[in-house]
Amino acid sequence: MLKLYTYFRSSAAYRVRIALNLKGLPYEALPVHLLRNGGEQRSDAYRSRNPQGLIPFLDTEAGGVGQSLAILEYLEELTPTPALLPSEPLKRAQVRAFAQHIACDIHPLNNLRVLQYLTGTLGISEDAKLAWIRHWLAEGFRGLEAEVAQRNPSGPYCFGEQLTFADVCLVPQWFNAERFQCDLTPYPRLAAAVKACNELPAFQSAHPSRQPDSE
Repeated sequence: MLKLYTYFRSSAAYRVRIALNLKGLPYEALPVHLLRNGGEQRSDAYRSRNPQGLIPFLDTEAGGVGQSLAILEYLEELTPTPALLPSEPLKRAQVRAFAQHIACDIHPLNNLRVLQYLTGTLGISEDAKLAWIRHWLAEGFRGLEAEVAQRNPSGPYCFGEQLTFADVCLVPQWFNAERFQCDLTPYPRLAAAVKACNELPAFQSAHPSRQPDSE
């Protein structure tokens, strides 16, 4: 069985949980607490498995893989149906670009270790940290909203009728934005896609509140 090293509030791990559920792949969740004891992801025991010291990490019988987007690609190749990438090359690239905008441009600026550096090493206030989070989320969502509006998909999801990596990455990032009480009213297209996704059991069971380590 696949083993997923996860943390309930990690949006990167949340992406992988959604994809595993959509693919119908059973897995064992192995929680790694990102705050307890200075962060269990920093322990020698965890780093011996994943030298990057990051969450998520997927263990398979053949070996392990880190980085959520790499894991999504692996799952797509492992279990092609239901497909989370379009068949047409340009649309596949566009979906990947949308997902990467979230995972590579938005998420890293609001990742836990970045926020800890801001408040710890640089000594910024909690109010300034929150302003930082909201600023970068707004910058990112503004572009994604405009992209969906420009494409004007006929279906309920970011790219139309087919669920894709775009939706798998958007929903966890939206959850983070809600956690930090961001103003999400300027993004009705994204809101509609999130609402449609969250009506599906695969997304519901991946939600942080449904995880064994939820607090």
